[in-house]
Amino acid sequence: MSSTQEEAKKRKLDDGTGDQKEIDNSHSSLFKDFTLKRVLREDPRSKTISLHGSLTKGQHVSADAVVLLERKPFEVSTLEDSLHKTRTTETLSNDIYSTHDAFSPGLSPDLKATVICPATEKHISKYSEHEPFLVRETPDLYKNVTEPCMAQSKFSIQWVYNILEKKTESERIVVEDSDPDLGFVLLPDMKWDRKNIDQLYLVAIVHKHGIRSLRDLGSEHLPLLENIRTKGLAAIKKNFGVAAHQMRVCLHYQPSYYHLHVHFTNLRLDSPPGSDVLRAHLLDDVIDNIHTDPDFYQKATISYALRDGDELYKWYKNANYFGTEESETPNNANTESSTVVVWLG
Repeated sequence: MSSTQEEAKKRKLDDGTGDQKEIDNSHSSLFKDFTLKRVLREDPRSKTISLHGSLTKGQHVSADAVVLLERKPFEVSTLEDSLHKTRTTETLSNDIYSTHDAFSPGLSPDLKATVICPATEKHISKYSEHEPFLVRETPDLYKNVTEPCMAQSKFSIQWVYNILEKKTESERIVVEDSDPDLGFVLLPDMKWDRKNIDQLYLVAIVHKHGIRSLRDLGSEHLPLLENIRTKGLAAIKKNFGVAAHQMRVCLHYQPSYYHLHVHFTNLRLDSPPGSDVLRAHLLDDVIDNIHTDPDFYQKATISYALRDGDELYKWYKNANYFGTEESETPNNANTESSTVVVWLG
């Protein structure tokens, strides 16, 4: 058995006291008592599906759970052997062309499952299908709508502090700068299997607390941002052999959680989540914008999409941002503020 396969059988888990214990889960069956309640969202293009159901996990019996299933990339090392043992049923034949339903022998994992259990209503809503709406957030809207919503957010980020304090996931850290002001940890995102370099996806989480998002950044944060860029890219080159000019490095706005973090993805990874023009802000551009104007992100109007299940969407709707009909032009849009323009190529 290879060291990679052996490692996949063992995981260090937090036992609730902040300590980690190693367990062998090579024969575990997390889903043996899973009960499906409904499909929350399905994306045929990315081959992902989000499910709401109940399962037993640890001390939580028949608890609400959100399960995210994703098709894994092919395991090239076992592909030939898998094909030899694959059963097929022909579905179409036309001259030299034919299509088949193929039934894999299961020699390697073909699904990745991410489980949130016990899941709250907020988790269920987050991973459900929702109608998207465009918001052009002016500085006034940020102050009067977005920031108050952030202050009342009930989403816990204790898991972020667990990583920074090395209570969990310490074995996954690729590089760390422990400086309290300039430091960060760089580790693989949960969406990356740590095998396929073309799918490389890492996240740098800053040690300094209190920097929630792009809106909080100013000239005093330039050393931090430049440190993340320099050391993060150097660590990726050293550990994974991917050069700086082959990397996409960006911040998300709105972010998925309000503690500053930076996304590092391989350019070969086609359209990773959050890489679209309505969410991704390239780190190089952010640094340049702050050099141009230290208060750039306090003055800018920033466009992004919200879904009708988002808590922030509800705040904007209550503020009558969308008018009586969501399709109407917002009655409080400020067209005089500068606009962030992000070009992704």
